[in-house]
Amino acid sequence: MTDRAAATPPTPPRDVETRSYHDGRFTTEDPYAWMRPPGAMAYLKDPSVISPAMMEHLKAENAFTEAWMATNAPLRDTLVAEMRGRIAEDDDSVPLKDGAFEYWRRFEAGRDYPVFVRRPVDGGPEQVVLDANAEAAEAPFFSLGSLDRSPDQRLLAWCADLAGHEFYTLHIRDIETGRDLERIENVRPGVAWDEAGETVTYVPLDADHKTRRVLRHRLGTSVSDDVVVFEGDGESFLSADATASRALILISAHTHGSDEIRLLKADGQDSAPVLVRPREDGVRYEVEHDAPRDRLVIRTDLDAEDYRICTADPASPGTWHDLVPHRPGRYIGGLSLFRRHMVRREVVECVPRQVITDLETGDERVVTWDEPLYDMTTAGAPEYDTATARFHASSPRRPDHAVDLDLESGAQTVRKVQVIPSGHDPDAYVVDLEWATAPDGERVPVTLLRHRDTVPENAPVLLYGYGAYGITDTDDFRAGPLSLVDRGAIWAVAHVRGGRKRGGAWYRHGKLEHKTNTFADFIAVADHLVARGLTRPGRIVAMGGSAGGMLMGAVANRRPDLFAGILAIVPFVDVLNTMLSPDLPLTPPEWSEWGNPVEDAEAFQRMRDYSPYDNVRPQAYPDMLVTAGLFDPRVTFWEPAKWVARLRETATNSPTILLHTEMEAGHGGKSGRFKALEERAMLWAFALERLGLADAQPAR
Repeated sequence: MTDRAAATPPTPPRDVETRSYHDGRFTTEDPYAWMRPPGAMAYLKDPSVISPAMMEHLKAENAFTEAWMATNAPLRDTLVAEMRGRIAEDDDSVPLKDGAFEYWRRFEAGRDYPVFVRRPVDGGPEQVVLDANAEAAEAPFFSLGSLDRSPDQRLLAWCADLAGHEFYTLHIRDIETGRDLERIENVRPGVAWDEAGETVTYVPLDADHKTRRVLRHRLGTSVSDDVVVFEGDGESFLSADATASRALILISAHTHGSDEIRLLKADGQDSAPVLVRPREDGVRYEVEHDAPRDRLVIRTDLDAEDYRICTADPASPGTWHDLVPHRPGRYIGGLSLFRRHMVRREVVECVPRQVITDLETGDERVVTWDEPLYDMTTAGAPEYDTATARFHASSPRRPDHAVDLDLESGAQTVRKVQVIPSGHDPDAYVVDLEWATAPDGERVPVTLLRHRDTVPENAPVLLYGYGAYGITDTDDFRAGPLSLVDRGAIWAVAHVRGGRKRGGAWYRHGKLEHKTNTFADFIAVADHLVARGLTRPGRIVAMGGSAGGMLMGAVANRRPDLFAGILAIVPFVDVLNTMLSPDLPLTPPEWSEWGNPVEDAEAFQRMRDYSPYDNVRPQAYPDMLVTAGLFDPRVTFWEPAKWVARLRETATNSPTILLHTEMEAGHGGKSGRFKALEERAMLWAFALERLGLADAQPAR
């Protein structure tokens, strides 16, 4: 076992790059700009473009992390065993009917990936549709991006990524024979079939990982003959999806702040797509097709911050009429459409519910779940002509329930409850919702989960946050944190602005010029927990990933005294430099989220004032564990590496700052349900040490 005192972190060379912006108004100096390889995203397919010095540095960082973490190897092994004990190794999902078959997903003991199977509804043997384990057998990484069956159930379009770089390969499989008939490389996952099952509409990825075209491929022909359905500008995300009716294909060009959707008949012919509504900054919308009534159904935030649902005539799709009007405080988060019914998901006062609408009569039924805090998905089904839909519900203490919903009566039938093989008693846990007060007076909700034996006084806390893109941290069941909670920690989720926990305004007031509200909210939650006596400064470990990693960097700069440690998972911390780089695939589509510092001097100033990398200052910092993925196209590997180097050289107290880069993975870390546990155990072991719980025994 390595002596931690003997482990020495690597010291990368400094080579200051100075740049000037906005006619000399701003100057930046970056001593670690050399860490970024040339050629935008070329390294994703050709890692040799990464300089040898950088590769050696990443390996040295991993070696330092491994040496430092060697002391807690027994704890990590225990955590892996605990978390694996909560996974049902043999596990079948509840079948869902689609046409003449019912389909489900199966996990088998000792195998990382699912097997997708089907059987005829009227009887007969089951058949393997796709065994992801077989497809992943020779790959160090495997991500199954999408599964799309042809309308006649003969063919399967499936997409997989074998490196973590999110360049997916599309395969067309004959389900009966199990043989792949066609293969198209470098695509975004997901296709839209035509009604006859003869063509697929898909989105190719260019070498720089941007989407510029939507193509239609006719089975049995050369990819070089694929027809261009739509051409974009490379500054938005493109996608192609079929409506629930399967009669229309939706061609979408979207950013985080706008949508532009076109309609294409799913007849496989070369007709021109029809524009629904031109893109407008700040206006989001999505489209479904109500076939029996020959109308479009549109969920939008146009003149409706918490969204409304409209209808439109496909012949004049830009003229919208309210079906479900906007009601401030009732956030409409999604909808599913069926032949006779519509199900919409709403959130009111932080609590979700579903509303079933009879499209013939207009009658509505409200569906809730019997927990004070919970999450539920929008009920859906593969079939359009059905009166039964499936949703999932859980709470921080109660595992997942698969529930069939009768769309006629609203009756719920629980089809399956998630099994925790090592045992789980929901009544052994206490869930609370507290409210912190932000500096501007806003009330910020925080969900707390603790074991009933944990006294909520000066307790250790793991405080999680995200706060971006309108993504809400839901109150669902997460088995992973139980290894902390069972040892006496409180798991806390700060529902900061930038998400939509409290509706559309909650998102708007956590983006662009209001971004710093996200950071202020998280700090306010930590201060609230201290003021309430639940914990004390130095007994909190903060955790966030990706855009939540930006949050971690910002609060570390602003209030390092609060935290015993920070877990920053693939953190987006070099915000200003990334948003100044339009050659990166996520930069132009994300200007609507953060601002455009290339053209807007005020946006430049704002970002420079909060970007974690640019605001590291001489002060004491908490210990940190930082992760990265070499093939991550979303948060590039050099961002965490640059940040860690600057933190180490600037901090006044010599904190332990570890960087672990997955050398064969991307944004999501290791793939596979068991392999992924190793990284989670590393995070939990680091947190438990910082919280003084490394030797604590789990409650029984």
